[in-house]
Amino acid sequence: MAKFDFAGLPPLTILKPDQIEQVHANALKILEDVGVYFDSDEAVGILADAGCTVDRDAKIVKFPSSLVLKCIELAPETIRLYDRDGELYTELGGNKVHFDPCSCPSNVLLDDGVSIRQSSVEDLKTIIKVADTLDQYDLQSGAVVCHDVPVAMDTIYANYLIMKGSKKPIIDGAIDVPGVRRTFELFKAIRGSEQAVREKPYAIFDICPAPPLKWSEISSANIIDCARLGLPIETISLPLPGAGSPVTLAGSIVQHTAETLSGLVLAQVIHPGLPFSYGGAPVLFDMRTTTTPMAALEANMISCGYALMGKYYGLPTHTYATLSDAKVVDYQAGYETAMSGLLCALSGFNMISGAGGLDYVAEFSIEKLVMDAEVIGMIKRLLRGIEFNEETLAQALIYEIGPGGDFLKSKHTRKWFKREQYMPSPVVDRQDRANWDAAGQVGIYQRAKEQLAAIRQQPGRPLDTDRSRALDQALMDVAAEAGVTVPLTD
Repeated sequence: MAKFDFAGLPPLTILKPDQIEQVHANALKILEDVGVYFDSDEAVGILADAGCTVDRDAKIVKFPSSLVLKCIELAPETIRLYDRDGELYTELGGNKVHFDPCSCPSNVLLDDGVSIRQSSVEDLKTIIKVADTLDQYDLQSGAVVCHDVPVAMDTIYANYLIMKGSKKPIIDGAIDVPGVRRTFELFKAIRGSEQAVREKPYAIFDICPAPPLKWSEISSANIIDCARLGLPIETISLPLPGAGSPVTLAGSIVQHTAETLSGLVLAQVIHPGLPFSYGGAPVLFDMRTTTTPMAALEANMISCGYALMGKYYGLPTHTYATLSDAKVVDYQAGYETAMSGLLCALSGFNMISGAGGLDYVAEFSIEKLVMDAEVIGMIKRLLRGIEFNEETLAQALIYEIGPGGDFLKSKHTRKWFKREQYMPSPVVDRQDRANWDAAGQVGIYQRAKEQLAAIRQQPGRPLDTDRSRALDQALMDVAAEAGVTVPLTD
């Protein structure tokens, strides 16, 4: 999409053009008059050299509007992502929608559908295989915390497992200052050189500000490292209406815009033209329970609003959806997953993370990940729309068949039915009652368990021997630097 333009907006436009412009104007004023806190002397210095007004003692940076506008113009309108083998995989931009699993849950729901335990390496391996096997998932993520790996290596090890088990590009991040640099060493092992990593991006790094209007030492360092290494980033602002951001949805969108643009400026002044995704993860602060539901309607409305800001700036966009705050895979999990996924897809988000997620992203269900693939498949079918041409209008066929005729035997039906209809897997029940009874009255959770068992039996896509050994060595080197040991995997 072009910069500062309303052409090509997505099907769902929750903000009008004049409201988008008002949010933009208000965010620029906040950046210029209020400023943003950076808990990083290096970041403050970089921004001062770029023309920002800084209070070095308070670590407050104020941004001239001219610099913000310049940096928006510098950021590319698309991000080209390459797979593990260096082949062009997709281009993020416009209203093209991609899905990937939820990231960062620390627990998994057991297959009894009720109990939970801490997540592990084996859980992440299974999630990676499911996301690699099912075509509905476009990207991989560091889906769960691996409690059996040292904390300093958590996201690095997740990337290692993904590179071992999947060809699909990665959406992930870092949890400490050296995390980006250490993960870069793993990418070099896969690509063969630093230049190849830069030329053919394999991953996008999530980097989160801390609301309101603050970048921590870790997040500041991650932006700086990604910019210097040429790694695409997406900033994940987390509006929390009534607690970490204004309770009004419009106010939260304004704050999200200011936080995101401040991260954009830091990245672009270091590396003009660095690929940048306009991301976020809004939640609601429930005043009754003091919980922070991510699947609340209002959180999705904030997402749909900031999607339009990202598109106004001509940037790729990201959000969290297709997840639920339920604790088990029940009716609530189903409607929250489907509703959030559909709203955000219609808002044209280029990346939607969250499938498999439960309990305020504290919990991951692999069975839900299998079920969510069907929701995503139906959403993608909707996004394709209704094809209109002479053959699909079928005027001549209707004349030919006539009243009381039979379309089932026609060549037209055989040609078009698979293209026109989304064909769900056996996870989705489309039998009549008699056949469902005869098949044992199996519910969707059991059908998902059976599908998961079948996926586990399928061959994976392991890395070739030479690159696998190089990746192992890179992992051992960065683990030694961190002063820890980690297990290698096939």
